[in-house]
Amino acid sequence: MFHTKDISGSSFLITGGAGFIGSHIVEYLLANGAGKVRVLDNMATGSWDNVSLFWSYSQYEFIEGDIRDVATCAVACEGINYVSHQAALGSVPRSVKDPVTSNEVNVSGFVNMITAAKDAGVRMFVYASSSSVYGDEPNLPKTEARTGNLLSPYAVTKMTNELYAGVFGKLYGLRVAGLRYFNVFGPRQDPNGPYAAVIPLFVSGILKKEPVYINGDGAQTRDFTFVENAVQANVRAMLTDNEAACGQVYNIAVGQNFSVSFLYSSICELLGSDHKATHREARAGDIHDSLADITQANTLLGYAPTRTFLDGLATTVHYFKEMQK
Repeated sequence: MFHTKDISGSSFLITGGAGFIGSHIVEYLLANGAGKVRVLDNMATGSWDNVSLFWSYSQYEFIEGDIRDVATCAVACEGINYVSHQAALGSVPRSVKDPVTSNEVNVSGFVNMITAAKDAGVRMFVYASSSSVYGDEPNLPKTEARTGNLLSPYAVTKMTNELYAGVFGKLYGLRVAGLRYFNVFGPRQDPNGPYAAVIPLFVSGILKKEPVYINGDGAQTRDFTFVENAVQANVRAMLTDNEAACGQVYNIAVGQNFSVSFLYSSICELLGSDHKATHREARAGDIHDSLADITQANTLLGYAPTRTFLDGLATTVHYFKEMQK
């Protein structure tokens, strides 16, 4: 377990709880006896499979609604102690193609949610930020205090979240914490659609013997982070008693990076395949290298990754292999 508190009398709201990371947070809280776990999701990118997974729990509630609606956010926060705000429109390429909708969901929706949380008197508001906020900052590893010029509308939305959270903490005394995720992956990540993440795309393409594309030369590196580590960070941040941990943003990663080419060859090895990838142009708005310094999360939240990249990758590949049978 990632917590020692008794949470049987506590209520949690997970926005985006029908999505990939959100559904794993929901799963952890229900499995560990949370008093109430409420999900708010508009199902734009969420999965009904991730909703129905938890119907057997009497303490589970689901609201189909949109964070762009102020009244919906207020209703969702009623009687809630802790919020994990995961709802967002992800994907750098999506934001490049449609910056307006990304802004409406990720900025206006965020302000609606954090305002509702403040008005409801929640104990802690934890939200998903992104490693994209580091932009063109060239130094590795990435440390929280040092960011560069932003490279995509998505990165702008996440940096704006951090700025709003900081103001709400100082102005209203709301306890907040932001989590800068580094390439989170794992079971239940969507392999379909134009903005699917790289690992489910690779696995699906190799299994189906369809064309698999690597953007650029494949030498770009990422600090791939298994979803269990992201769950740990959310739980620790929501339940922290360390006041010094509030008002901060944290790198949530493993602290090791691997190239996309190594990722692809590792998946092929796990699947016993010699399927070849096709290289194409690098994507606009992408950073080349990513590696996190996780000292701050470790020091203030007690965060320590429990699953490495290769360990998590084996679990993930097995999951998608079983799903395609």
